[in-house]
Amino acid sequence: MNANDLELKISGLQKAIEEHKADASRYEDELKQTTKKLEDINKPELTPLQFDLIQEAIERGVEEFDFDDDGNYDKEFGINYDGKVHLESLDLTCTYELVEMITSRVHKLFTEAECPEEDDNSQLNNVTHVEKVI
Repeated sequence: MNANDLELKISGLQKAIEEHKADASRYEDELKQTTKKLEDINKPELTPLQFDLIQEAIERGVEEFDFDDDGNYDKEFGINYDGKVHLESLDLTCTYELVEMITSRVHKLFTEAECPEEDDNSQLNNVTHVEKVI
């Protein structure tokens, strides 16, 4: 083999690598889409209106929370070398109240479905029923 043959072979190998990269990229994209579909397969479907209502309920729940109440926070102060006081850390202590406000607003959007009877196998659910047999 001479230099021209080697350069031609290198060029061919580079083209083959580029082609396989494009194929691999397509397969990676298809894999991501299929994985996303698998994740979403058992999720209940919502309409855009339902998504908007959930968003509005969350916004109303957050708006009702009193972020200005300094009793909702744990504060730690420090002193700089020049004698100035500064806030070291600020932690929201009553996150449960915020979560409760949001979830109560979201819960108002839905009604709870009744669990099917034990003999009714027409619907599958994720509820586990355990009986103690003696």
